[in-house]
Amino acid sequence: MVRIPETSGYKNPKNINLEVNMEFKKNQMVELYIDDIGNEGEGIGHVDGYALFLKDAVVGDRVRAKIMKAKKKYGYARVEEVLEPSRDRVKPVCPVARPCGGCTLQHLSYEKQLEYKFRKVKNCLERIGGLENIEEKMEPVYGMDEPYHYRNKAQFPVGTDKEGNLVTGFYAGKSHQIIPCTDCAIQHPVNQKILEKVLHYMRKNHISAYDEKTGKGLVRHIVTRVGFTTGEVMVCLVLNGNRKKLKNAEQLVDSLREIEGMTSICVNVNRERTNKILGSQIEEVYGPPYIYDYIGNVKYQIGPLSFFQVNPRQTRILYEKALEYAQLEGEETVWDLYCGIGTISLFLAQKAKQVYGVEIVPEAIDDARLNARMNGFDNAQFFVGKAEEVLPGEYEKNGVYADVIVVDPPRKGCDGKLLDTMVKMAPKRIVYVSCDPATLARDVKILGEQGYQVDKVSVVDQFGHSGHVETVCLLSRKDK
Repeated sequence: MVRIPETSGYKNPKNINLEVNMEFKKNQMVELYIDDIGNEGEGIGHVDGYALFLKDAVVGDRVRAKIMKAKKKYGYARVEEVLEPSRDRVKPVCPVARPCGGCTLQHLSYEKQLEYKFRKVKNCLERIGGLENIEEKMEPVYGMDEPYHYRNKAQFPVGTDKEGNLVTGFYAGKSHQIIPCTDCAIQHPVNQKILEKVLHYMRKNHISAYDEKTGKGLVRHIVTRVGFTTGEVMVCLVLNGNRKKLKNAEQLVDSLREIEGMTSICVNVNRERTNKILGSQIEEVYGPPYIYDYIGNVKYQIGPLSFFQVNPRQTRILYEKALEYAQLEGEETVWDLYCGIGTISLFLAQKAKQVYGVEIVPEAIDDARLNARMNGFDNAQFFVGKAEEVLPGEYEKNGVYADVIVVDPPRKGCDGKLLDTMVKMAPKRIVYVSCDPATLARDVKILGEQGYQVDKVSVVDQFGHSGHVETVCLLSRKDK
């Protein structure tokens, strides 16, 4: 076993050699001090200059670990024993937090989680974005008052354990092994009742779980959605077949209807042998195939396929911050790119003269148009297509104009052609909402080279107990 000198506190031990001067192998046991944290919240430690990444390790821990994968200059290890815990280590609320792939930071105090996410955004903007003194422009991180039971959507895989018993829960990290769990600490509490009722119905009626290896079996996933404001509840069973294969479905309906707020029970048909959870076909079983919820004063219709932020309380903070940064006074034309079902678009439409939304998914645009009508917004228009194709096309053909452009792209960030068009349109302000600080920083750097400066940055914790973070960034055109 390789050892390093004992140490305490947060300072990296000074006598660790930065050069890797010995060979490390899989299954080798080491003792090391955790001195840093990675992009996904994993702990990082060094042994004789060799970097190891360890899930479930906290800065300040001294641990005994087994190397699971060894590369030339770094490797991955598993914590076998915490020899000396960090002062920031806490006991996870969930008993299966370690094996489950849903939460990666439950063992770290929530205060330190927020510090980590703030630094993660700051470091990306400095190192990748090339921005100096960016912390002066960053607001204090917006954390949750209660970082548990905050999610309004869940997708539970259904399978069998080694004894053939029906189970549901979440996948273990980087695998499709189901960790049985019906009481998830970050999901809405109603999910426990739903899962237990569905499993009871399946056992009673001998309904099989889907088997990925054989492609046989009926129930693939249990998808739930909850309206935090309305109290409405949806249950959608993802089936390897249609609803007719649900024997005695009325038993399930009667049981689920005992749950307060049960509004929608439906089936999603997915016969494809892929990892894709949802198919495109929805079949009604009880009630309409949607529920309603609000963000602020805006009402949204949400179906099984709708993209809707999973943390409604923090989403309101996120969207209110985007609206604040847009600085709308009632006469502005706004383009909202990657608009989904129009969540941000309709928030902006409350104060803008005209909002144009762009989204590649046709069904999402159908939802956006419906939500606009439902809320009485006649100043919101939506386009189906890729943002990097629609906006350049509209600009080149029709000379469209924008006072403000809002973007909320996927993790890969904005396409280069889209950024070029945004610069050509020369909006006064660009509000960039991001779920990945690295691609945000990359795009901010590009926009900075084209005449835009960062004025303000907000970090919002949408996903407590995970390494993910949302950021809102305000950029304005530099004075020439």
